[in-house]
Amino acid sequence: MYRDTWAEIDLTQIRENIIEIRKFLPRSTKLMAVVKANAYGHGDIETAKEAVEAGADYLACAFIEEAIRIRNAGLQQPILILTPIRPELVPLALEHDLMLTVTQASWFHEMRKYKPIHTPHKLSVHVKMDTGLGRIGIRTQEEWLEMVPWLRAPDVVVDGFYTHFATAGEADNRYLQLQIQRFLEMKEWSSISRIPINHYHCAGSVAALRFPELCMDMARIGAAIYGFYPEKLVPNIQLKPAFSMHSRLLQMKKLKEGEYVGYNNAYQTDSDQWIGTVPIGYADGWSQRMQNSEVLVEGVRAKIIGKISMDQLMVKLPMYFPEGSKVTFVGYSGDQEIQIQELANHIGGVSQEITSSITDRVLRIYKEGGGVHHEITGSRTKTY
Repeated sequence: MYRDTWAEIDLTQIRENIIEIRKFLPRSTKLMAVVKANAYGHGDIETAKEAVEAGADYLACAFIEEAIRIRNAGLQQPILILTPIRPELVPLALEHDLMLTVTQASWFHEMRKYKPIHTPHKLSVHVKMDTGLGRIGIRTQEEWLEMVPWLRAPDVVVDGFYTHFATAGEADNRYLQLQIQRFLEMKEWSSISRIPINHYHCAGSVAALRFPELCMDMARIGAAIYGFYPEKLVPNIQLKPAFSMHSRLLQMKKLKEGEYVGYNNAYQTDSDQWIGTVPIGYADGWSQRMQNSEVLVEGVRAKIIGKISMDQLMVKLPMYFPEGSKVTFVGYSGDQEIQIQELANHIGGVSQEITSSITDRVLRIYKEGGGVHHEITGSRTKTY
């Protein structure tokens, strides 16, 4: 390890989370493990392998580059790309045996320039329905009927028909109920059209855990795999985060009252204070929104002060600590803990926003069975 800033990923915890989630799903429901955005910052290949070993039936990525990376790692599970790809990329998707999300009849019209109907490989698709999230998908029956002739082509397999909920994590589920009703109506469109569809799915992590009856043929589990879920809304399951992140004090200094710290003189001491510099910054994903949040220095809470710079930040300490002392941004130190949810509350976001923002400048150390399995940063890997 060349740099004193690293994240630790507990693969055993990811596996245990998936096993626990499985208990909540109906037996007939398949589990699609969502490993997009580098598995929410945890490492896509490592997490995908762990998910498959724990029993995931499908994998899902956001973009074709992510899916190809997973496929090239040797994983054979079906992989769904959640974001529609450009029509000219269909031959690439077929080459890597990838399933595609489709949302428009016009996409099929353009796609036929790149995949003639009588080519040997079949195109497997999941049709996305927009029931109220307002992002991508079919909203009207007219749009669906325009797509039906394309879905009936002999070289097209409709593996899935799905939607995504906007408010599954909110206590008030009235809008969720509205989306459910819309999706059930859309399912009727598919039945009337007599399009063979292998899987209907509408539940992501929170919806699947709160309302298992919504799981249908498959549940798309993303955030919950990594231990992110609304505990108060789902009290009967216990999932734990698999991610922690640490660094070390680079330098200590004693500043006098009235001195400044950081760009734009963003912080001024109001007394004599110990200030520590830590080698992590916004280029690592620890954005300037984290100013005034806390870290743990050898188990002692300390506040981030001044503006966070690209490679370094400063913390205010209650006492002197030796240079090289361990600094914990997420996780346990001594008898203290900083949870990702605490940091998410600080920035007004969600836990997965924090972990997926951590760049590949930060070394990932993979732990399994209590020991270090291997390390990955960028293209550099160490195996133990």
